Order: sequence, then C-alpha cells, then structure tokens
Amino acid sequence: MNIVLIGYRGVGKSEVGQILARRLGMEYVGMDSAIVARAGMPIPEIVAQHGWPYFRDLESQEARELALRDNIVIDTGGGVIERPENIEVLQKAGCIFWLRAQVTTIVGRIQGGTERPALTAGKTFTEEVAEVLERRTPLYAGAAHHAIETDALTPDEVAERIISLWQSQGR
Repeated sequence: MNIVLIGYRGVGKSEVGQILARRLGMEYVGMDSAIVARAGMPIPEIVAQHGWPYFRDLESQEARELALRDNIVIDTGGGVIERPENIEVLQKAGCIFWLRAQVTTIVGRIQGGTERPALTAGKTFTEEVAEVLERRTPLYAGAAHHAIETDALTPDEVAERIISLWQSQGR
C-alpha cells in the first residue's frame, strides 16, 4: 500500500513526502521529477513545446505506472486530480492525503518559482492561485481519504499526522 500526497503547489507535498519516506522506510517518488526525467526537459519546456494536454498525458502515464508499485510515498503534481482516471488508479494503490493551505499561504510559499508555467492568462499570481484552487478544491476533496491543513504546521508536524492516520488504519 502506498501513501499518495495530493494538493496545490506550495502545500508541502515534496518536503512532507521525503520526511514520510525516511521515517517509514519507504521509497519517495516525486511525479513531476519523474516526468521531467522521462521527457528530458523541464515542465515549462514540455508545456511550451507540446501544450498542457500532452503534459497531462505524461502525468496519467506516470500515475498508472506508480499505481502498480507498492510501499512508496507518491508526491503528485497539483493537477493530477484534473483527470478522474488518475485518481481511480491512485486510490486503488494507496491512501490519499490531501495537503491543504490557504491562498495567502500558498502564494507566500511559491511566489517567484519558475518550475511551472502559468495556468491562467491575464491574472495576477494570487488571482491565478485562488481561481485554480477554487476549481480544484472539490476534486481534491473527492479524491482524498484524509485532509490535513498545513498553514500552521511544520512539515514534520504534517508528517506526524499522516503517520498517525496511516498507522491507525493498520499499516
């Protein structure tokens, strides 16, 4: 059984995932990093050359492959929930934890990052985050087995909550 972390960029999935893997003796897999390695180019370049649908195809392929594995911590990209088939395979392969944060927290954590191109045109960064988060929130909620608010927690505290929930399920 896997631990799957979902949520918007900046909620702490990567750092928490690495802490979980270390503490639980599991392998950590960052989906975005795996996609970049497979494509041989960074995400902004993938999107610029091939478009968002192509990137989402690569993401779906990665989700299917990771769902076949066991005993891993999967740090998904924020948009993995955009396609129901991704959630279907990830739910079958693991317990999904939705890491949540308020728009102001997210903006403070990721503003100035260059690893992802804009998702909406003609908006401020804060407006984009708020708009995309509003659209994705029901998708995250529908996919998750558990939700954890990360605004006031350190990555270690988030990891401890996940471990507690994970172990309470007999893992």
